[in-house]
Amino acid sequence: MPAEQDTRSRILEAALERFASQGYHATKVADIVDSSRTSKGAVYFHFPSKQDIFLGLVDQFAGLLEGRVQEALAVDKSGVERVEAALTVVMDTFTRYRRLAKIFLIQAAGLGQEFETKRLEIHRRFIALIQDQLEQALREGDLAGIDPEVTAYAWMGAVNELVISWVHDGHPDPERALPELRGLLLRGIGLELPEDD
Repeated sequence: MPAEQDTRSRILEAALERFASQGYHATKVADIVDSSRTSKGAVYFHFPSKQDIFLGLVDQFAGLLEGRVQEALAVDKSGVERVEAALTVVMDTFTRYRRLAKIFLIQAAGLGQEFETKRLEIHRRFIALIQDQLEQALREGDLAGIDPEVTAYAWMGAVNELVISWVHDGHPDPERALPELRGLLLRGIGLELPEDD
């Protein structure tokens, strides 16, 4: 089993390199076979098509991001502090894994219904995470008077748009954008930040 997992990881790493340098459409399965130093049979054993390789990378990135967010949320803090920590982790993860994020967010456009379904599934998972933390902050009395579901969708939209723009062309820079986004989102739910005092 570890050998199979190692082969799968090598294939995904090779696909990441090729998709990042050549783009999804220009990359052929043969390119991934060459870069991964595996056989065509091994690639097709793990991934029946190039699109399945791409979806494997998407799953890998989403799992990485969700795992890091869950770690941030596991820390014993108030609901609002957990939401802030999760936001910081999301931006940091996109910064650290920019090439993978670019493939997921930019190159995936127009890949068809299967990818669109996967993208929506991932978005909904993160919206549910945000909503859960907002609901917890409401229960703890840190927030009042918001609709956590609508707020979670709005937050996801704001984060998604900012990250897509940054991944695409490097603007706005995360070091400048994160504090501004944090302030905008938290003030939008009625919280006063220390710098607002």
